[in-house]
Amino acid sequence: MGALSRPEEVMALVKLRVAAGQIKRQIPPEEHWGFAYSMLQKVSRSFALVIQQLGPELRNAVCIFYLVLRALDTVEDDTSIPTEVKVPILQEFYRHIYNRDWHYSCGTNNYKVLMDKFHHVSTAFLELGEGYQKAIEEITRRMGAGMAKFICKEVETVDDYEEYCHYVAGLVGYGLSRLFYAAGTEDLAPDSLSNSMGLFLQKTNIIRDYLEDINEIPKSRMFWPRETWSKYADKLEDFKYEENSEKAVQCLNDLVTNALIHAEDCLQYMSALKDHAIFRFCSIPQIMAIGTCALCYNNVNVFRGVVKMRRGLTARVIDETNSMSDVYTAFYEFSLLLESKKYKK
Repeated sequence: MGALSRPEEVMALVKLRVAAGQIKRQIPPEEHWGFAYSMLQKVSRSFALVIQQLGPELRNAVCIFYLVLRALDTVEDDTSIPTEVKVPILQEFYRHIYNRDWHYSCGTNNYKVLMDKFHHVSTAFLELGEGYQKAIEEITRRMGAGMAKFICKEVETVDDYEEYCHYVAGLVGYGLSRLFYAAGTEDLAPDSLSNSMGLFLQKTNIIRDYLEDINEIPKSRMFWPRETWSKYADKLEDFKYEENSEKAVQCLNDLVTNALIHAEDCLQYMSALKDHAIFRFCSIPQIMAIGTCALCYNNVNVFRGVVKMRRGLTARVIDETNSMSDVYTAFYEFSLLLESKKYKK
């Protein structure tokens, strides 16, 4: 009944479902490209929707860039891989993308399929233009090195937190800006703005995913900076217990406030984009991020389960984001929601 009580979301949901159906029917016939696009839908349905609006050449490059980094992330995320095995794989991953025969079995579900059949991704990568290949190689090399560094190091300080988020997301911003430039559709954005585009999304995900990460088997994954959480608790896992709810929410609000620092840079980045499809590709996730921040702020449910935007609202964001005016409106409305929660207990 949720969507029916919000009729403005019903049409957006219908449009979203139709678009998703069209994407499934548009899988390329070549085996490697078919694998890439079908896998993209399985590991990120929302990303698969926004990427389809890009021009064919850029769409292929962004699809492969995403899958390469998703594979790299799968290696980092698999806590069952011994450190002495994981670190060299991360450091050398940028070389493996040139090897049609390379694969490494790890991860679970769709991510395991991606890793087991990674040769399809490599084959598609080798068909991209040289400018796209070099951009993807550079970012994969830098990200792998950064991930390897933090396998052996905890996120202790806020500076560590900034550095970790730069490696795993700010560099994605760098890479996308380079791909847009290589396509000849955009000017090369300043690295500082590209970095903020990635950091805003990554910090939002780290905040939202507290419970999932802290309950990770066989070993917890802790990305909240000790410098911040130690002001409120002796151990990061203490926040999931009801008796620590007040302190948990105070720490949560601290981190949401930290994430919002990047909002102004993100607005500046988006306002400079010229291509409409690229604009939508970039702006939809940013609106989702500020919406998620607004939902998480002062919300103890972050420590009880998953807090995310309802599907109908997500569908409206995808359907209605077409100009900077739309972006400013969304940021303003979610900022008002966040402010309204400021003094609520």
